[in-house]
Amino acid sequence: MERYYQPEIECAPREQIKALQDERLVKQVKHVWDKVPYYRKKMEEKGVMPEDIRSSDDLYKLPFLSKADLREAYPYGLMGKPLKDCVRIQSTSGTTGKRVVAFYTQHDLDLWEDCCARAIMAAGGTNEDVCQVSYGYGLFTGGPGLNGGSHKVGCLTIPTSSGNTERQIMFIQDLSATILCCTPSYAAYIGETMKEMGLTPEEIPLKAGIFGAEAWSQEMRRDIENTLGIKAYDIYGLTELSGPGVSFECSAQTGMHINEDHFIAEIIDPETGEVLPEGSQGELVFTSITKEAFPLLRYRTRDICTLTREPCPCGRTHVKMTKPQGRTDDMLIIRGVNVFPSQIETVLLNHGYPANYQIIVDRVKNTDTLDVQVEMTPEMFTDNLGDISERQKELMEGLRSMLGLTAKVTLVATKSIVRSEGKAVRVIDKRKI
Repeated sequence: MERYYQPEIECAPREQIKALQDERLVKQVKHVWDKVPYYRKKMEEKGVMPEDIRSSDDLYKLPFLSKADLREAYPYGLMGKPLKDCVRIQSTSGTTGKRVVAFYTQHDLDLWEDCCARAIMAAGGTNEDVCQVSYGYGLFTGGPGLNGGSHKVGCLTIPTSSGNTERQIMFIQDLSATILCCTPSYAAYIGETMKEMGLTPEEIPLKAGIFGAEAWSQEMRRDIENTLGIKAYDIYGLTELSGPGVSFECSAQTGMHINEDHFIAEIIDPETGEVLPEGSQGELVFTSITKEAFPLLRYRTRDICTLTREPCPCGRTHVKMTKPQGRTDDMLIIRGVNVFPSQIETVLLNHGYPANYQIIVDRVKNTDTLDVQVEMTPEMFTDNLGDISERQKELMEGLRSMLGLTAKVTLVATKSIVRSEGKAVRVIDKRKI
């Protein structure tokens, strides 16, 4: 039986959702114009006034915001509320330049937790469940978001944060945790560790997992599900908008429902900025229509995906987004070919390898090189160089077929690639571009 946290909203008729979006967008644009000089200047430069936005049909008239704008306006330039009205910040884990710092009023936190509660109930969660939140806490949004959502559902919440994997497993067993929330790479590591401990899926009390914050393939999903004996659900979010819970999977698992009462989604051509028709693949753009402290309009996520409004068997009426197929800024261009790490992961998992790998890109004599280092499982490990060479050739052929270019494959010993307790570091790009 499908469960809903706020059925009157999640299953509302399309006309009701559209009317709500129209009303909230008009109000938000006026709020931003009055309270955020940085964005008002961008509107003026584009020749747009608040009265030009009468409904969501006029959204295309507004200027875009990008991560560059957030860094330029750092720290307080995009705030829509006085500091005295804000109760928290969250921040990205960015590796270059200044971090993105997002602000929240108490109202913002309440709405964010509602979105995460919807995701937990869509994964089958109830107030009788034990929810172990193994995302990082602190500035990272994963832990606080799912923690608050779990409380709203009424689950017993175990705020383990990430790390200390043996303790994680101890709590899962001793407290009979039924829902696990963490990054997919950490879920895979927990499953791998459980397997090494001799635990079978039947001995693990978990029934569902809510995984996000990094790209993962369908093959990786199946691997996690088989190892932990669970159903694995995807969740999506950005610190800039709120955090996890912007969208989430339901039981149908044919895309993630966007919480359209809080966010309006568009798909644009990443090169021209033109809004593309429904069903087109392009860059995902979000407008936050309820956020008070940090109200972003037309924020370019750089994620590549597709939107669909086809009826969902779960009964929810909110638009669905596909799992991001990559990012316009994280996408690797190697010898003129667009390469996404998820494509490489698919090949490895289809050939029976675990999702423990690293992609190393370099440039030698003006030519790009692609080296994929892949861990062997203990069963695969051998000191027979002939067997290793054959396995490497097999993977090279699989990658050539998938990517359309040649990659060097290096098989390495079990556990020789550093494990991640947060977002996995999949790509090392040594090129000086």
